[in-house]
Amino acid sequence: MNPISPGAASAVPLRQDARTIGLIGLAHGSSHFFHMLLPPLFPWLIGEFGFSYSELGLLVSVFFVVSGVGQALSGFLVDRVGARPVLFFALTSFAAAGLVAGTAQGYTGLLLAAALAGLGNAPFHPVDFTILNKRVSPQRLGHGFSVHGISGNLGWATAPVFMAGIATATGSWRAACLCGALLALLVLAVMVWNRAALDDRQGAWAHEAKGGAGAAVDEHPMAFLKLPSVWLCFSFFFWSTCALSAIQSFASPALQSMYGLPLSVTALVVTGYMLCGAAGMVVGGFLVGRVARLEKVISVCLLASAALLVLVGTGWLPGMAAVVVAALAGVGTGLASPSRDMLIKRAAPPGATGRVYGTVYSGLDLGFCLAAPVFGALLDRGMISGIFYGSAITLALSVVSAALVGAGVASRSRRLATAVA
Repeated sequence: MNPISPGAASAVPLRQDARTIGLIGLAHGSSHFFHMLLPPLFPWLIGEFGFSYSELGLLVSVFFVVSGVGQALSGFLVDRVGARPVLFFALTSFAAAGLVAGTAQGYTGLLLAAALAGLGNAPFHPVDFTILNKRVSPQRLGHGFSVHGISGNLGWATAPVFMAGIATATGSWRAACLCGALLALLVLAVMVWNRAALDDRQGAWAHEAKGGAGAAVDEHPMAFLKLPSVWLCFSFFFWSTCALSAIQSFASPALQSMYGLPLSVTALVVTGYMLCGAAGMVVGGFLVGRVARLEKVISVCLLASAALLVLVGTGWLPGMAAVVVAALAGVGTGLASPSRDMLIKRAAPPGATGRVYGTVYSGLDLGFCLAAPVFGALLDRGMISGIFYGSAITLALSVVSAALVGAGVASRSRRLATAVA
C-alpha cells in the first residue's frame, strides 16, 4: 500500500515523471547497447584473429559473469549509497570498455574490454528500478516500466547497426569500438546535467517511505533471500535470457546457414526482434494496469514466441519469411516484459528494492553467461536448428517459473486480505 493518496499522486506534473522516465530509459538503452559492444563485430574479429564461435561466446560469458556477480552485489550498494552515483560509475566503465576494445591487440585485450563492459552493466537494474520506484508517481509506474523495457530493446537494436555500420564504413572494427566509448561519454554528460531528476534520496513514492503503511520491517539485510519468490523470479530471468542470448548472438549465422541468405540480410533479425519487442512493450505497459494475474499475460505471450521460433527451426519457411517470423517472435517477449517487471515488484518485500532487483536480474546475466558458449558450440557442431529449438524450450521453462511466482503473489494477497478483514 502506498503512503501517498491518489489525489496527491495526480497532482504530480507529467513533465516531472516523464523527465525521470526518459533519463532512465536513455541510461538503460545505453546498458543494452554495451551488451552488444563486441557481438556485431564477430565477423571482423574472426577475420583478423581467427577466433572460433566458442571463443567468441566466451567473451560474452565473461561480460555476464562480471555483470551477474556485480549486479547481485550492487543492489546492496545502491540501497546504501543511493542509485545516482552508481549510475555515473557504470557509464564511466562503458567508456573505458570501448576504449580498451578499440586498442586491443588480441584475445586478452578483448577479455578485459568485456569485463569492463560487464562491470558497467552490473548496477543498471538495481539503479533503474530504485529510481523509478522512488521518483515516479504510482499511476505512471507501469508506463515507466514499459519505457524502461522499450529503451533496452532499442539499445539492443541500435548496437548492431551502429557497430557494424561504422566498421563497414571505415573498414575498422576498432573505430566502431572507439565511437562506442564516445557514445557512453555523451550519455554520462546528459545524466550529470540532469542529475536532480535522478536523485533517489528525494523520492516521495517509495513504499519504504518513513511512517508509511508499507514501511519496511527492520530485519537482516539478507532476509529477502529466504523468499521462494525471489529465486523463482531469478529462474524466470535465467531461462528467458537463455533464449534471448541465442537470438542475439547466433540467430543471424544460423539463418544464413539454414536458408542460404546473405549475412547482410540475416543480420537484420536481431534489430527486427528488438524493434518488435519494443512495439510489444508499448502495449504491455497498458496491460499491466488492467490485468490482475500478470503471469497469465506472460505465459500466453512467451509461449506464442516459442511457437514462432520452433517454426523457424523446422526450415520449412521461405528464406525471407524465416527472418520475418524470427523477428516477430520479439512481439511476445515485449508484451510480457512490463508484466514481468511489475510481477517482481509485487513479489518483493518492502525496503529491499535494490537488493531484490539486483539478485533477480543477476539471473539474466547467468543466462547470457551459460547460454552463449552452449549455443556457440551447437553452431560449431553444425546443429543449426538447435538455436531456435533451444530458444523455444527455454522460453517454455521460463513460463513455468512465472506461473509459480504469480501463484505465490496471489496467495500472499489473499492472506493479507483475510488478515485485514
